[in-house]
Amino acid sequence: MATTDTFDYAVVGAGLAGAATAWRLAQRGHHVAIVERDEPANDAGSSHGSARIFRYVYEDPFYTRMVQDSFAGWRELEAAHGGPLVTPTGCLDHGEVRGPRRLATVLDRAGLSHELLSPDEAAGRWPQFTFTTEVLWHPGAGVIDAQESVHAMVAAAVGHSATLLTGWPVASVAKSGAGYTLTSSDGRSIAARGVVVAAGGWLPGLLGGLDLPDGFLASLPRFEVRQETAFHFPYREEPAADAGWPTFIHKAHWIQVYGLAGGRDAGHRGQKVAEYNGGRVLPDASAQDGLIDPAHRARMVGYVRRHLPGLVPEPYAETTCLFTNTPNDDFVIDRADGITVLSPCSGHGAKFAPLLGELAAGLASGAGTVPDRFRTSLKVAAR
Repeated sequence: MATTDTFDYAVVGAGLAGAATAWRLAQRGHHVAIVERDEPANDAGSSHGSARIFRYVYEDPFYTRMVQDSFAGWRELEAAHGGPLVTPTGCLDHGEVRGPRRLATVLDRAGLSHELLSPDEAAGRWPQFTFTTEVLWHPGAGVIDAQESVHAMVAAAVGHSATLLTGWPVASVAKSGAGYTLTSSDGRSIAARGVVVAAGGWLPGLLGGLDLPDGFLASLPRFEVRQETAFHFPYREEPAADAGWPTFIHKAHWIQVYGLAGGRDAGHRGQKVAEYNGGRVLPDASAQDGLIDPAHRARMVGYVRRHLPGLVPEPYAETTCLFTNTPNDDFVIDRADGITVLSPCSGHGAKFAPLLGELAAGLASGAGTVPDRFRTSLKVAAR
């Protein structure tokens, strides 16, 4: 079928990473197509809903610095959006595997405000939790409204003359002259000089349809897609407006759990609580079924009963979402010829969105660089 439109860049996927990249490319004056199989921030992807954790706490100082670098981008996006997208809440980190004292050292070196508390001190301040180890309080953390952030970035990109194509599932990206032809599953096509693929959990199923060198494909890590489950538990007592619940990350030997205010997703009635990488592994996003595992629900109810006395241990809402993981939890931002693969994944990419858009736009256009640890093809070339 004849190609009908030609762009400087086509960005495949309108989740947080893709929307951020399209925004940054369009902001630089490029003619951009945002190509989305459904609608931006739709429920079949990884960027839907109103609740993602924003935090500076990492064992690896590299990621803490990246969060610091991303902060200006969030403020820029909020100014363009005309309202807040990150709500301050603070965060509690605890558990013998989480290592609060070790994390406090990272924050101290980064010059970030924090407190290290004993279990009794923390319980006195936050009686809605049960603590068995030291607790790191990190007041700079908050909650990202993922859906509104995606919409804000898409709007900013379109404001810079980007074109949003919805209901456009990409089946293949093939070299064509000096650029590429993108073909949809129903035969429509567009042309672009360069392509950024930010397909999230759909990436493993799409890789075979990308015109990428075999060596580059072989250098990519194994992408593990999981269908995760989040449960919303009601508050026993509605928190006061000036004393809301902090987000938390609890890593024990038997479970790793995170929680945050459920927000608009579940009527602002409780906390969203989920087990990190507790869901089943899928070949890619197309295999998700949205079903809740009763055994997983029972495990999370038991966790809430044991560790979150401020919540009623009966979920009033539940949902599934997608995590796309790499073996070492690092992101992938790499390029071969005119195709850039962007997978800021492993359940911790949301907080970096504006910065990741800058990095991917710079790599795709040749106007910027990306940390070597995100470019897996360089590691293979160095062997």
